[in-house]
Amino acid sequence: MSLQETIKSQIKEAMIAKDAIRLDVLRGMSAAFTNELVAKGKKPQDTISDEDALAVIMRLSKQRKDSIEQFTKGGREDLVAEEKAQLAIIEAYLPKMMDKSEVQKIAESKKTELGITDPTKKGMLMSAIMKDLKGKADGSIVKEVVDSLF
Repeated sequence: MSLQETIKSQIKEAMIAKDAIRLDVLRGMSAAFTNELVAKGKKPQDTISDEDALAVIMRLSKQRKDSIEQFTKGGREDLVAEEKAQLAIIEAYLPKMMDKSEVQKIAESKKTELGITDPTKKGMLMSAIMKDLKGKADGSIVKEVVDSLF
């Protein structure tokens, strides 16, 4: 069963359970999948690949994190709580992200492998690490680790 089909079946379960927040998030995901299909020139009824579905879910997760940050700065704790609840549901569909220590080890080995010693080559190192860790590590953590190496 594809990720898209799983989410569609869970929409029905959320309706039956009358779980409004979960239902709202799952419907949003389903709509984002459809938008992605249309953007790629496919029919809305087609099934999105799991890889593309994960990319969409990661984008939704990032949007929620940005919203939480903005609402916190604006002092809107009511909206922060709502976004955090939605983010928790979204993150349940993402693979577990690597923690900082794991990223640190990979970054150090990649730095020696590429022989990068000049701080002006940070971007090259960052891109090489992100290529290896796509979908496994948060970009902000990778950037933080790369910055600490120089």
